[in-house]
Amino acid sequence: MAEIETEKRGVPRRTTLKSGKIVFNAGRSTIDCTVRNLSPKGAKLLVNSVVGIPETFDLVLDGHSRQPCRIIWRRLKEIGVEFRTEH
Repeated sequence: MAEIETEKRGVPRRTTLKSGKIVFNAGRSTIDCTVRNLSPKGAKLLVNSVVGIPETFDLVLDGHSRQPCRIIWRRLKEIGVEFRTEH
Protein backbone atom coordinates (compact mmCIF):
# COMPACT_ATOMS: atom_id res chain seq x y z
CA MET A 1 0.00 0.00 0.00
CA ALA A 2 1.37 3.43 -0.91
CA GLU A 3 2.16 5.79 1.91
CA ILE A 4 0.31 9.11 1.86
CA GLU A 5 2.54 12.15 2.31
CA THR A 6 1.25 14.45 5.03
CA GLU A 7 1.34 18.20 4.69
CA LYS A 8 4.01 19.60 7.04
CA ARG A 9 3.53 23.27 6.23
CA GLY A 10 1.51 25.62 8.41
CA VAL A 11 -0.14 27.07 5.29
CA PRO A 12 -1.12 24.74 2.42
CA ARG A 13 0.29 25.61 -1.00
CA ARG A 14 -1.85 26.05 -4.10
CA THR A 15 -0.82 24.20 -7.28
CA THR A 16 0.12 26.62 -10.04
CA LEU A 17 2.09 26.83 -13.27
CA LYS A 18 3.51 30.37 -13.45
CA SER A 19 6.70 31.57 -15.06
CA GLY A 20 9.12 33.43 -12.86
CA LYS A 21 12.67 34.68 -12.59
CA ILE A 22 15.25 34.09 -9.87
CA VAL A 23 17.13 37.39 -9.51
CA PHE A 24 20.43 37.78 -7.61
CA ASN A 25 23.85 39.45 -7.78
CA ALA A 26 22.31 42.93 -7.33
CA GLY A 27 19.95 42.26 -10.24
CA ARG A 28 22.75 41.40 -12.69
CA SER A 29 21.99 37.65 -12.75
CA THR A 30 18.67 35.95 -13.56
CA ILE A 31 17.53 32.36 -13.96
CA ASP A 32 14.17 31.40 -15.45
CA CYS A 33 11.96 29.15 -13.33
CA THR A 34 8.46 27.73 -13.17
CA VAL A 35 6.44 28.14 -9.96
CA ARG A 36 4.81 24.75 -9.31
CA ASN A 37 3.03 25.61 -6.07
CA LEU A 38 2.57 28.74 -4.05
CA SER A 39 1.41 29.95 -0.64
CA PRO A 40 1.67 33.26 1.21
CA LYS A 41 4.79 31.88 2.96
CA GLY A 42 6.69 30.04 0.21
CA ALA A 43 6.84 28.22 -3.10
CA LYS A 44 8.23 25.25 -5.00
CA LEU A 45 10.25 26.24 -8.06
CA LEU A 46 11.27 24.14 -11.05
CA VAL A 47 14.60 25.08 -12.69
CA ASN A 48 16.90 23.54 -15.31
CA SER A 49 19.60 23.09 -12.64
CA VAL A 50 20.07 24.23 -9.05
CA VAL A 51 23.79 24.80 -9.65
CA GLY A 52 24.78 28.42 -9.13
CA ILE A 53 21.58 29.50 -7.38
CA PRO A 54 22.46 31.28 -4.10
CA GLU A 55 20.76 30.60 -0.76
CA THR A 56 18.91 33.93 -0.91
CA PHE A 57 17.50 35.71 -3.95
CA ASP A 58 14.45 37.60 -5.21
CA LEU A 59 11.65 35.79 -7.04
CA VAL A 60 9.99 37.91 -9.71
CA LEU A 61 6.48 36.86 -10.76
CA ASP A 62 4.38 38.34 -13.54
CA GLY A 63 7.30 40.54 -14.54
CA HIS A 64 6.87 42.95 -11.62
CA SER A 65 6.04 41.33 -8.26
CA ARG A 66 9.38 40.87 -6.43
CA GLN A 67 9.58 38.60 -3.36
CA PRO A 68 12.77 38.02 -1.30
CA CYS A 69 13.34 34.25 -0.80
CA ARG A 70 15.52 31.84 1.14
CA ILE A 71 16.09 28.26 -0.02
CA ILE A 72 14.77 25.66 2.43
CA TRP A 73 15.56 22.57 0.33
CA ARG A 74 16.87 21.75 -3.13
CA ARG A 75 16.87 18.72 -5.41
CA LEU A 76 18.19 18.20 -8.95
CA LYS A 77 15.71 20.55 -10.64
CA GLU A 78 13.49 21.74 -7.78
CA ILE A 79 13.85 24.32 -5.03
CA GLY A 80 11.64 24.88 -2.01
CA VAL A 81 11.73 28.49 -0.84
CA GLU A 82 10.45 30.46 2.11
CA PHE A 83 9.46 34.07 1.54
CA ARG A 84 11.44 36.48 3.71
CA THR A 85 10.22 39.73 5.15
CA GLU A 86 12.58 42.66 4.81
CA HIS A 87 13.00 44.99 7.76
